[in-house]
Amino acid sequence: MALDGTLLRQIKHELEGCLLNARVDKIHQISREEMVFILRLPQPSPDGARTVKLYLSAGADSPRIHLTSASFENPKAPPMFCMLLRKHLGSAKLVALRQIGLDRILHLIFETRNEMGDLVQLTLAIEIMGRHSNIILIDEEGRVIDSIKRIDDTMSSVRPILPGVHYTLPPAQDKLNLIESTPEQIEQRLRSGKDTPLSKALLSAIQGVSPIVCREIANYVFNGDDCVVSQMTPNHFDRLRFFTARVIDMAKNYTGTPTSVIDARKKPVDFSFMDIHQYGGMMFTRTYDTYSHLLDDFYTQRDSIQRMRHRSADLLKILANTSDRIARKLSLQQKELADCSDREKWKIYGDLINANLYSLQKGDRSATLVNFYDENQAEITIPLDPRKTPSQNAQKYYGEYRKADTAEKKLRELIAQGQQEAEYIDSVFDALTRAQTNDELTAIRAELVEQGYLRRKGPAAKKGKEPKLSPKRYRSDDGFTILVGRNNAQNDKLTLHTARGKDLWFHVQKAPGSHVVVMSHGEDIPDTTQQEAAELAVIYSSTYKAGTGAKVAVDTTEVKNIWKANGAKPGMVLYEVYTTVYITPRDGLAEQLKKK
Repeated sequence: MALDGTLLRQIKHELEGCLLNARVDKIHQISREEMVFILRLPQPSPDGARTVKLYLSAGADSPRIHLTSASFENPKAPPMFCMLLRKHLGSAKLVALRQIGLDRILHLIFETRNEMGDLVQLTLAIEIMGRHSNIILIDEEGRVIDSIKRIDDTMSSVRPILPGVHYTLPPAQDKLNLIESTPEQIEQRLRSGKDTPLSKALLSAIQGVSPIVCREIANYVFNGDDCVVSQMTPNHFDRLRFFTARVIDMAKNYTGTPTSVIDARKKPVDFSFMDIHQYGGMMFTRTYDTYSHLLDDFYTQRDSIQRMRHRSADLLKILANTSDRIARKLSLQQKELADCSDREKWKIYGDLINANLYSLQKGDRSATLVNFYDENQAEITIPLDPRKTPSQNAQKYYGEYRKADTAEKKLRELIAQGQQEAEYIDSVFDALTRAQTNDELTAIRAELVEQGYLRRKGPAAKKGKEPKLSPKRYRSDDGFTILVGRNNAQNDKLTLHTARGKDLWFHVQKAPGSHVVVMSHGEDIPDTTQQEAAELAVIYSSTYKAGTGAKVAVDTTEVKNIWKANGAKPGMVLYEVYTTVYITPRDGLAEQLKKK
């Protein structure tokens, strides 16, 4: 995942179309490496807006520049770099944007007046280079006024970035500029380069393309594969020249499509300026109307997922530790249960000794007796304790039998309880992986507190303080309301309290997932609605893997057939009368029904 030089060129073209001659209204530094410029447009935008927000980031994991619609919380006291930008660029006019070749460096040229009232041009350079990314303010003479990250001699002896130092560009790479090259020149560079897989060879040879673009070219050339350059046939080179010509045309003439790649869990994975087909059915793509919209949406979703992962880290650790503890306990109990399988032998030993008391005496160390329980009447040798009488030896074996028999019954009960607890922990983990809001996390946390897996902390966690969450609500093509539980506690409430007798209930078979209920309101529920509800049950379960085409078993029954056992964990219900259907959910169904 990288914002490459070609995509930056598309963004530059897009920003030129709407920001030229815009004036700086406000400047905020929302974090140590992030800036937001509020710009007053010379003319209202098509949607009537008179100001826009330009976002710049020098963060190592997400350096970028684009327009944004997101809201940000500003620090109470602006950092020094922010104050400096306000001093030099307050009310400045953006007069030009310049990209250095196809490098990931964009210069924003502002026209403003200095302390003497003279008209000057200052340059704000944003360098998008991973951990070396920076935002630098440069004066008319090409000297650094300041930067969001100061780089001294101890950090870089080649290119220090400090106030007063002459600004120099990063060392140039020996690569072909994509928009200034021909497919034949690219082919020649590949033939004379290292014999590596085509995608890596392209990345080393061409300036302005990211790994996803190189993989897409290789995917087209080899029909889904990626082979080394020496294995390429004349047909492969023909396909290479054809496809690189298309890529060059898209880059040069701004005819690409802003595209993001998302996985089955709707997690953003990558983005590009062109259609992406290399993942087949493993991933999905989404196109946008602008590159700013693409980047804004991509990073907003990614940052939201990262924040949720960070906030749920303690819960994941608790669930993982609990799951390991249950697994270890079950393993020991299974082993003990296996040891109880010999209990019938102890009873047989006792019966045989009692039947032969007349022939045994105290002091015997063993007894070889006819086993009348064996159809062949085979002899069996029974160990004896010489310190005990024959009758006492028999009672000892009876005692072992009763002990093993009692242990087996108790162990079977404990194992059943352990398996139910393991299923419950899996269901909580499933709900946690699908949590998208703080309220959903808080509800899961409250559930774990209630069940004794987590300590209640602070006044905010007191019982009754948890947020009230509503089930996910969908509308079928036939107009019926379909409700989906977000967590175990809500599953219980939805199934046992909200739903009524003839409402239909759906759940994946023998796997963690949400309870899904179709509200019938006394009407017969059409097959199409039942199909959609069953698909939602699969989508909101641990079994869902988009794009696989696999069929998943889903149980359905009327709500009146469902009950809850005494002491059962949240979300754990029982039912006997049901129908099983096998479902392959359609991609995008949840979004489709949600919009109705």
